[in-house]
Amino acid sequence: MPAVTVENPLALPRVPSPNPLTDTDRPVVSVTTAPRALEGEGFPVRRAFAGVDMRALDPFIHMDQMGEVDYGAGEPKGTPWHPHRGFETVTYMIDGEMAHSDSHGGGGLIGGGDTQWMTAGSGILHIETPPEYLVASGGLFHGIQLWVNLPRAQKFAAPRYQDITGGNVALLSSADGGALVRVIAGEVGGHAGPGSTYTPITLVHATVSPGASLTLPWRPDFNALVYVLAGSGTAGAERRPIQTGQLAVYGQGDTITVAADARQDSRTGGLEVFILGGQPIREPVVAYGPFVMNTKAEIITAMEDYQAGRLGSIPAAHADVRGATPATGDDA
Repeated sequence: MPAVTVENPLALPRVPSPNPLTDTDRPVVSVTTAPRALEGEGFPVRRAFAGVDMRALDPFIHMDQMGEVDYGAGEPKGTPWHPHRGFETVTYMIDGEMAHSDSHGGGGLIGGGDTQWMTAGSGILHIETPPEYLVASGGLFHGIQLWVNLPRAQKFAAPRYQDITGGNVALLSSADGGALVRVIAGEVGGHAGPGSTYTPITLVHATVSPGASLTLPWRPDFNALVYVLAGSGTAGAERRPIQTGQLAVYGQGDTITVAADARQDSRTGGLEVFILGGQPIREPVVAYGPFVMNTKAEIITAMEDYQAGRLGSIPAAHADVRGATPATGDDA
């Protein structure tokens, strides 16, 4: 980790330095530890948002850290066919590969810093599995899946799929070259990532070298979350300790600061963080299994539509791959 990197970060555009006279660094409101669980067909995850008030997460609904796990031969697992409605799923692969197919013809193979962005909108069926050759060989799998809510006006948007390759993310460096910043969606300091979003958000994967710190400009109207993928360090100017599997929620301000401990374990090498924030939607959220709507009645309608086949059908070429999961599942 990570798959997308550069030999000389100082050759990249720099993250703008904060103005100490006008910019306020965001304080850390809370640090929580993600519990472990099993997802899909049994792959290990950490529930990144567990125990955090949904109002602090808005517009995000759910996030899993998939792995990091080193599978033996025959062990890699994915998800069966399952439905979604009312939100977007974002899968970011750091190590390993995942294949995606959906009922609207979207899909592809992602790995090595690639992102697949699926807008479920009015309804879709999809499946995510490791390719057969990796099932046979095993190997390292690590990634993030994030659920991004859609506002009421876009709940029934037409489904779409974005294939964002790792080579297309915007790469930035901190002023001293001690941090590499990958902008997947939104923008940082005027540098935009390739992801196209209905809800205004910013997604960043940053690597902070041992002993280095990173301060990012952040839209004041966005919330701010930092999840530790690997390593240890501190969050905020108050230097709250953070480590692998922990989420820091920040308060109001203009910038976000994270720093890496001077000593990291030999396997990690540095502090790896997934930084995300967005403009809160501030609408009622009713989530049940794979559906995220505004009312219970809309959830019931989604279940009825799924059972009646109105969310799409499994393409004939994939019909015998895996059976669909029931609509009450929490699969990605």
